Amino acid sequence: MRINECFAPDAMSAPTARRERMAGWRNAMTAAMLLASVPAVAFAQWLGADDAFLPSPVRTVSTVPANGDVNPYGVAFVPKNFETGSGPLKHGDILISNFNNSANLQGTGTTIVRAPASGSPSVFFQGKTGLGLSTALGTLQYGFVVVGNAPTSDGTSATAKPGSLLVIDNHGKLIQTIANEWIQYPWDMALVDRGDRAITFVTNALNGTVSRLDFQVTSSGLTLLSAKTIASGYVHRGDPVALFVAPTGLVYDDERDLLYVASTGDNAVFAIPGAANTQTDNGQGFIAYQDDVHLHGALALAQAPNGHLLVSNNDTVNSDPNQPSEIVEFTKDGSFVKELSVDPGQGGSFGMAVRLINDQAIFAAVDDNTSTLIVWTLNLP
Repeated sequence: MRINECFAPDAMSAPTARRERMAGWRNAMTAAMLLASVPAVAFAQWLGADDAFLPSPVRTVSTVPANGDVNPYGVAFVPKNFETGSGPLKHGDILISNFNNSANLQGTGTTIVRAPASGSPSVFFQGKTGLGLSTALGTLQYGFVVVGNAPTSDGTSATAKPGSLLVIDNHGKLIQTIANEWIQYPWDMALVDRGDRAITFVTNALNGTVSRLDFQVTSSGLTLLSAKTIASGYVHRGDPVALFVAPTGLVYDDERDLLYVASTGDNAVFAIPGAANTQTDNGQGFIAYQDDVHLHGALALAQAPNGHLLVSNNDTVNSDPNQPSEIVEFTKDGSFVKELSVDPGQGGSFGMAVRLINDQAIFAAVDDNTSTLIVWTLNLP
């Protein structure tokens, strides 16, 4: 059974939920039949004598802070090596960036919400009016949170400004604003943390490129060492619903030095070879996954514990009302595995993140139709 077959549906129609439950029972019965042939001692050693077998219930958390920001975009975990200091963040917390303000104007949200492992969410960061905090959200072990600032003045792409990367300390205080020609409306980001060094890959909605920015990291902040455009040529345009249809999600494969890029307008996931070291613009790279049956505006990207890639879909491209707000799982050689809907309406899936904690995988994804974070906890062998 694949890991993602344990993902439970949430916010579905009753018939869909019943079908999912029946499928779950069939999977469980199949597993039970297989396990019946395994000696009890061997099974206990495989699972762990004190480990639970059943998955935890799906957890749904509101991402709306006191100021009314909506439309959650970015999702990031606070990892074990993050220097929390005396600030409010704890290891295992989930951070969520809000893109819209209380009037639901895109590119104007100002808050990052902290969702602890248990208990109520709270505001970790609140910036000045009109920031627009995008899907570009990550952490560095020095105790910094980095988030993309992608602003508009009226909620439309016509007033979009290039924006920046904001560096926030572990107390929720803004310490740096990084703006330059390689940051052109940071739609999403892959942050590679190497201690005293960090690589930041950024997708730019204004010009359809991917930038690589190399930083030195110290306790006082980030210093830019070099920057380069490493990919270009992706579809990029303003959109009245999605604000921008442009390259978005990024996943970096350190072992193969490959950067995966989800391009919404091209409705495909591309791969950029030699991403951490290339000194040239590789164009779009090569297609890693293209699937008009299951992709409907490829958006954010994440990597599952089994090595598969997960891509959300915004339903503005190749829309299918029978497959709303889907997160699609596929292998790195381009084979479809499974899909999961996070909302019965279209346009709900966006940012997501995965974390391994001991023998558990935690998968968190936003539903920006309802401004909630959905969290699945899966027990692993």
